[in-house]
Amino acid sequence: MAVRQLRLVVTAEDYDEAVRFYRDVLGMPERDAVPPGNGGRVMILDAGAATLELAEPATAEYIDSVEVGRRVAGHIRVAFEVDDVHGGTEALRSAGGEVLAEPTPTPFRSTNARVEGPAGLQLTLFQMD
Repeated sequence: MAVRQLRLVVTAEDYDEAVRFYRDVLGMPERDAVPPGNGGRVMILDAGAATLELAEPATAEYIDSVEVGRRVAGHIRVAFEVDDVHGGTEALRSAGGEVLAEPTPTPFRSTNARVEGPAGLQLTLFQMD
């Protein structure tokens, strides 16, 4: 078996807010929007290349400590590589995201910020140094 695509499926109580935040502000273009047949809505946004990062609890705690200063993430956190972590953080803040940590240089050779977005997703924005 070979995996062809990683798709993170998020249930958003406020669908319109989530679409605005992730598609319009974060800049993830719509890839597909197939009505599910029950009158509801679903949209697939393109996030570029996908990877699955697995971390032990102690490592996840360390990453939170580096990025935010304390343990704040649940067992799932979404990380997006962006061209401008400072501008991206400000754009998400203006769109209603709660900035948990401003862009900070990390030992991971990147500058990272942490934002709480719609649908309860905790996001790391990172820009490689």
